[in-house]
Amino acid sequence: MAAAVIFQALSVAFVLLLSFRRVDGWSQAHATYYGGSDAQGTNNGACGYTNVFSLGYGTMTTAVSSPLFNGGKVCGACFQIQCAGDSACRSNVITVTATNLCPQGSYGGWCDSPKIHFDLSQPAFSQIANVVAGHVSLQYQKVNCARTGGIRFYVQGHTYFIQVLVYNVAGAGDVTAVSIKGSKTGWISMSYGWGQNWQTGTVLDGQALSFMVTTSDYRTVTSNNVAGSNWQYGQTFQGSQF
Repeated sequence: MAAAVIFQALSVAFVLLLSFRRVDGWSQAHATYYGGSDAQGTNNGACGYTNVFSLGYGTMTTAVSSPLFNGGKVCGACFQIQCAGDSACRSNVITVTATNLCPQGSYGGWCDSPKIHFDLSQPAFSQIANVVAGHVSLQYQKVNCARTGGIRFYVQGHTYFIQVLVYNVAGAGDVTAVSIKGSKTGWISMSYGWGQNWQTGTVLDGQALSFMVTTSDYRTVTSNNVAGSNWQYGQTFQGSQF
């Protein structure tokens, strides 16, 4: 029994090693696509982005399998990808933003853990391969994101529960910590909710709001008094940028 358990553990470790192996600085993975030719069907999902089109992410987006999704912590990160070794490949190198999860048990089993997989929007897939192929091998690497304007804070909830969707984050793109401060409080560390939603139970009604955002590269940017004391739930505010 012990030998069987050890063998199984070694087998899983070997598969993980294959999934993450690097070629000339790039990691290897696979890609499929979902949604229509205009990317309809990809506009929201497990990252909490209400509409990736209206939030500025456009159609160059992707869902990723669980090992990359990391419980939602990768949301907003950018990946440079290129098709590799398939007859359907195009020579383009593109950058996509992680905006959704490709869940375990998805069609074809490509997103089943521990596989590293990108389920691209169809417009993104068509940039790197002929869509008729449906599935290709690719190489990827995490890169910095270029964004227009400041970080956005979409404030939701009610008096005793504030939830803030943080988006349009440049640089590393994926947020690892958020703090909020009212004009009558010190800095309050927000707890992680899901996707890129962060929350607190502190009552901040009637106070101007400031935010502090930290990304996966350990950089922090502070946005002071981005919301005046008359802010309302359901509003979006723009802060500083990396």
